Amino acid sequence: MWLLRCLCLVPGFLAISPLRAQTEATKTLKIAVFAPVYLDSAFNGDMYKLGRNNIPKIILPGLDFYNGVMMAIDSLNADKAPIEVLVYDSKTAASSIENLSTSPEFNEVSLIIASFTTRAEIKPMADFAGEKKIPLISATYPNDGGLTNNPYFVMINPNLSTHIEALYRHLQRNYPLENILVFRRKGNPGNLIQFMLTDMNKKTGGIPLKIKTIELADNFTVKQVTAHLDSNRQNIVVCGALDEAFGLKLTKAFSASKNYHSTIIGMPTWDGIRDIGKDLDITYSTPYNLTRTDKLSQQLTIRYRNKYAGRPSDMFFKGFESMYHFTRLLMKHGSGLIGHLSDRDYKLFADFDILPARSNKESLQPDYLENKKIYFIRRVEGRIKSVS
Repeated sequence: MWLLRCLCLVPGFLAISPLRAQTEATKTLKIAVFAPVYLDSAFNGDMYKLGRNNIPKIILPGLDFYNGVMMAIDSLNADKAPIEVLVYDSKTAASSIENLSTSPEFNEVSLIIASFTTRAEIKPMADFAGEKKIPLISATYPNDGGLTNNPYFVMINPNLSTHIEALYRHLQRNYPLENILVFRRKGNPGNLIQFMLTDMNKKTGGIPLKIKTIELADNFTVKQVTAHLDSNRQNIVVCGALDEAFGLKLTKAFSASKNYHSTIIGMPTWDGIRDIGKDLDITYSTPYNLTRTDKLSQQLTIRYRNKYAGRPSDMFFKGFESMYHFTRLLMKHGSGLIGHLSDRDYKLFADFDILPARSNKESLQPDYLENKKIYFIRRVEGRIKSVS
């Protein structure tokens, strides 16, 4: 029921005028936010059409990102921040950048914050942002969408090569002499992940890692996994696939094999999967340091529970942090924001290290800006054990 209450807040806000923070002393800054809420699928006009107890899973991440953005706006409004916020459902045709670019309400936008769900969505909006010189914060996975020559596209979730480089360093630091098993899917991006790990192993200045790669079909069995495990030692396992279904099935295979002690290291796509590895020792990479143990996280969790009678997902905190942190930096630096994206003045949960990324090292213009800061979250039986 709390989800239905969340959804019922969305249509009116997205369909009418934007929120305004009240101030007289400072010029109002206009910010556009795009969240994948799928209103056309859920509503017929103002009527929710999917039934009181039927909330499709596809709606939930975007909805919680939206809830995080809204709670951040509440905090900014309480501080009388000089902002005007336009919030759009990125899954409606009316919210396409082609339509909005000619809309009067979209004039003079100083910042765009977006939660994309497909790579195809990225380029049209990134091209618009680059042409208008508006910083576009891509807050969630997926990543770059094949962009080039766009110094106004800001990727908070680093691309795969950055994650794999960090993963390799993590393995070197923590398991330099252990046997490491990489379970992967056939095809890309499994091929790419295997190639990058092999290439880094050849080029390392230290002792190469002992990596063995095992390719599994999508219908693999528990026995096909355990055939490669050692019951007499801790197994260090890497999931070499971005596919969430593959990762879930792999962790379930280890849950069914408690005689084998294993540490499982997952991909950045594990960041948003609530039920993955709850009874296991798992580690995954993420640009967001969402331990939920700090004072602010606990306060936000209470506010969320009081408002929606539920528990916030990581997408809620990503929405809150993206909206609050980058709005505050915009208020401080104005049109110079693009040069101050790594500033820590308004840090909430994570440090961001946003640097130019170039596919051609001789190019003066970056392909995009990328956050290079990656955290490794270790969970043991569902509880956060450490962050590195």
